[in-house]
Amino acid sequence: MGVTELSSTTRGSSRPTLEDVANAAGVSRATVSRVINSSPKVSPEVRETVHAAVRKLGYIPNRAARTLVTRRTDAIALVLSEPDNKFFADPYFATVVRGAATELSALDVQLVLMLADQGEDSGRILRFLSGGHVDGALVLAPHRDDPLPAQIARLPLPSVFGGKPWLPETEVHAVDNDNVAGGRAATEHLLGLGRRTVVSVLGPADEQSARDRLQGWQEAVGADAARTEAWTAQGDFTQEGGERAMRELLERVPDLDAVFVASDLMAVGALHALRTAGKRVPEDVAVVGFDDQPTIAPYTDPPLTSVKQDSAEQMRTMVQRLFQLLGGEDLAPGREVLPVELVHRGSA
Repeated sequence: MGVTELSSTTRGSSRPTLEDVANAAGVSRATVSRVINSSPKVSPEVRETVHAAVRKLGYIPNRAARTLVTRRTDAIALVLSEPDNKFFADPYFATVVRGAATELSALDVQLVLMLADQGEDSGRILRFLSGGHVDGALVLAPHRDDPLPAQIARLPLPSVFGGKPWLPETEVHAVDNDNVAGGRAATEHLLGLGRRTVVSVLGPADEQSARDRLQGWQEAVGADAARTEAWTAQGDFTQEGGERAMRELLERVPDLDAVFVASDLMAVGALHALRTAGKRVPEDVAVVGFDDQPTIAPYTDPPLTSVKQDSAEQMRTMVQRLFQLLGGEDLAPGREVLPVELVHRGSA
């Protein structure tokens, strides 16, 4: 079965129709509709013939009509529950949005970006998600007291969480990075350099990723509760927070000779605090960050050794899992953990 030539009337048309594709492919209009809507009731040969006609004519399906048939919107929400000032200041979020947009664009699916300020906008978000505007949701809502993750998990809408949400893992689908292994690898690297007093600048205590990175540091240095309290300072995943915590550690642990900082953005602040205190990096104090942000780590002075978590791979895996759910696969809930790696540069 081949693609037939168009009539002069069809060739003059400004926009090919479903009937034009059917005539070009030599099949019925209903068959073309089944192919476009991914019905399994079409042979591979006929499917390829119809796709060839679609490509030849440049046919673009009417999404509104398709939605009525398939009950699919071809749109996915990316929900980020963070304060606006943090979202726009931290390049990590740009990496996440870019990764999601790239993956969904390859599937010809529209990304709908939704920003929520830790529960304050939960009503608006939930109304939109439950209103039939999107087929599913990718959710990053890391804070412990945020009600939004549990509310989204209860919706009859396929959703996949990024990171480790404050929810039972047996009830949600999640894709995380191995933050414990990353914190441990960073600290073991510093110890392997012969550093004896390896302190840590921590991320927010209400985020599981920060707690996991702390656990990795604790395992590597063998820290009990007393040493953890003495050798760590609380940051907040911001540059200012990293600088403040580093100054605190310099006062409390003056003989420190290495620091594991739980994010690259905080490491920028820590490097500034060390330089202000007259400390040379890495001669006096070796520094390792976390994230390996491409807009930060290679450009600090000196370039930052950092734990690489592949945000693009995380989003790719989240999208894949979401579309398995949308396709009706019997996928058991749980948290998939992706590997991380230490990238060596001049700071340690």
